[in-house]
Amino acid sequence: MTALEPMLATYHLSLWGMWLILFTVLVQSAIATAAHRKQAKYIPGMLDERLGHESFVFRSHRTFHNSLENTLLMFAPALLAILVGVNPTWLAIWVWLYAIARIIHMVLYYVIATERNPSPRSYFFMLGFVCNIAVFILVAMRLL
Repeated sequence: MTALEPMLATYHLSLWGMWLILFTVLVQSAIATAAHRKQAKYIPGMLDERLGHESFVFRSHRTFHNSLENTLLMFAPALLAILVGVNPTWLAIWVWLYAIARIIHMVLYYVIATERNPSPRSYFFMLGFVCNIAVFILVAMRLL
């Protein structure tokens, strides 16, 4: 038995949730890349600035970049939470809520072309944000 095995067992559910978060971002990257390459005028690394929410290329690009912008805000505190030994049940609840919220956010961004704010996806973005804050609070409470 390695020194990490007890920790891995204790935080097993959280680690699977963190895996799902990262895998979701990987899937978003693949979808955005595929959508981008299907354009008639494909230039690697360039997105036509005239595109808006009516374009799936735009929505898949924004979904992926939104996840890039927000995943670290959950992933880093979740790792810190594991390192400082927060309650594994509460951490798993917040990590899984975040993972599910991000998947629903992704699906809604893909299927609803709207400029309206808040859009239906905004509610799941906010749920993810609440999860971020909750994990930060768990870490702070453990450090006190």
